[in-house]
Amino acid sequence: MPRIKRILLLLVVLVVCVGFDQVTKSIAQRTLSGMPAQTLAAGLVRLEYTENPGAFLSLGAKLSDDARFWIFTVMVAALLIGLLVFVFRMSPNTPFLIILAIALVVGGGLSNLIDRLVNEGRVVDFMQLGIGPLRTGVFNVADVAIMGGLAVMLVVVFRDGKTAK
Repeated sequence: MPRIKRILLLLVVLVVCVGFDQVTKSIAQRTLSGMPAQTLAAGLVRLEYTENPGAFLSLGAKLSDDARFWIFTVMVAALLIGLLVFVFRMSPNTPFLIILAIALVVGGGLSNLIDRLVNEGRVVDFMQLGIGPLRTGVFNVADVAIMGGLAVMLVVVFRDGKTAK
């Protein structure tokens, strides 16, 4: 994919991911904060406002404020910058799906990083899925983008690995 198309794809995905995530978090703050969990679709979806100081599934939430800042703000920012540099230095033959996957990870990571910077190190989470007692952790749109990007990357890697054999 030519460099200009790669940049445009990256910009579009970043704007959509960050924009949609920040808007949904703002709505969740206004409508769900201080309220009991709201269930939809016969309990399949639960909307519950939380502020997560940790990472995925609150990993690292009990670390000191300084440790969380260095790990979840500084190191994540460095990782996102590294991924952007990687995208710009990729071969023009890099498959579209690989670039899309990285853009989704960067978009979700950037939006959660924005949350940490403006929300005293916390990320707003508000969605949960499940059936009966089997439930996911509480997450947000940025988390979906990150997980979607990683899923696309795995599919491409396994698909290309099988065709190479």
